[in-house]
Amino acid sequence: MSHFLKTDRLVLRAFGPDDADLLLALDSDPEVMRFINGGRPTSPETVRTRVLPRLLHVYDCWDAQAYWAAYEEAAGTFLGWFEFRPLDEDSSAVVELGYRLNRAAWGRGLATEGARALIDKGFTELGVERVTANTMAVNTASRRVMEKSGLSFLRHFTGDWPEAIEGSEHGEVEYELTRATWEGLR
Repeated sequence: MSHFLKTDRLVLRAFGPDDADLLLALDSDPEVMRFINGGRPTSPETVRTRVLPRLLHVYDCWDAQAYWAAYEEAAGTFLGWFEFRPLDEDSSAVVELGYRLNRAAWGRGLATEGARALIDKGFTELGVERVTANTMAVNTASRRVMEKSGLSFLRHFTGDWPEAIEGSEHGEVEYELTRATWEGLR
């Protein structure tokens, strides 16, 4: 398996057109989807026509994808994905960090391990100047990953939710890490 990034426990590789079933299984778990859409499974049609094309998109500034399938190095098990997506198609200066892992990966530090590795690669190899991440204010586990990955709380805001889900009334939070701050942490 060719990879984009490897850590002690993870291998991140580009998604391919045959990965729809992996994504469907991930997005069918109500707990995985709890803070995304209230826990509803994603339909096979939506995975094929919307989710997979978004994950396969190649960004001009890198000539590469920005969503990475995450596998456990030792067992080769699919765990989910990481996002390290330029906010501007033509510039890698600001990227959004995200992750969606299955429950078997939760509580093991894998999200933090993958996030830190992507941040390091972004600042050392990809020309990133600022990493941003956001989640629902009530998603304490995701917020903890952001903090452990070196990001700091930036702001609280209210997003435009197409449908209210449990916890959305508390709004969302944004975290960030700049290259200067990251260099100071090293």
